[in-house]
Amino acid sequence: MRIVYMGTPDFAVFPLEEMIKAGHEVVAVVTQPDKPKGRGKAMQFTPVKECAVKYDIPVYQPLKVKDEKFIEILEGLKPEIIVVAAFGQILPEAILELPRYGCVNIHASLLPKYRGAAPIQRAIIDGEKETGVTIMYMEKGLDTGDMIAKSIVPIADDETGGSLHDKLAVAGAKLIVETLPKIEADDTEAVKQNDEESSYAKMLSKDMGILDFSKSAVELDRLIRGLNPWPSAFTKLEGKTLKLFEVIVIDDDFSEKPGTIVNVTKKDFTIVCGNGGLLVKSLQLEGKKRMDTDAFLRGFALTEGTLLGE
Repeated sequence: MRIVYMGTPDFAVFPLEEMIKAGHEVVAVVTQPDKPKGRGKAMQFTPVKECAVKYDIPVYQPLKVKDEKFIEILEGLKPEIIVVAAFGQILPEAILELPRYGCVNIHASLLPKYRGAAPIQRAIIDGEKETGVTIMYMEKGLDTGDMIAKSIVPIADDETGGSLHDKLAVAGAKLIVETLPKIEADDTEAVKQNDEESSYAKMLSKDMGILDFSKSAVELDRLIRGLNPWPSAFTKLEGKTLKLFEVIVIDDDFSEKPGTIVNVTKKDFTIVCGNGGLLVKSLQLEGKKRMDTDAFLRGFALTEGTLLGE
């Protein structure tokens, strides 16, 4: 089909490449404007733009897709369908109604659960055993359109936000390629979402990662894994930010106050939680690189009884 593709981050690269490989005519890519990055503040392409340039596909980067001049450009491209994946802007009705086969979205959850910007991380944080990808028709509401196809992805016990992101990106790419011919052949059954079963996964922010050690070790393990690699879960050690990336839940009873460091060895240490403890295996202290705990302890004299978070 003749496709206009809208997407921005790494998640959206996989579907673009798979649609190209499947022989679809991607006539244009629409992505967010380039942003300055790093100390030099050099302008950096979005991951989807980098992919589009590699395949010599025209790229458009409107500040606002509702701009009339951009909508005129889109009309001139004559897309049969618009495919969207983590684009970052809400599409106006003029765009939703433009293509013959409508606009479809690749959403990284099993809708109607986890509408919104961060369904991948939220599924881990909430302790879900499985998640997946949904292909849905787009409408004015946020992720409320009729569902066309789903693909289930199990969540591993050691799953991180990063590892699940990659699994879902691959699953979404496979599913959209399988679904597009069915849409063209009118061989799909659109299923309405049950709004009562939905929840909102708000956009990630750094303050989501503040570790409250009065909570159970199981809850904090899920938070740490869900926010790994970004924005990451953190506490304070001697006034410096300490990020935790890999931990093991210890099902023991501790008499010490939650947040207290105990059982310091040459290889690791444990943090007391409201229920159980966390054996820390990978971390990053402010001003240092991320490292395994044994490497950290070779250069930092950690004292048992130290209270984190103050």
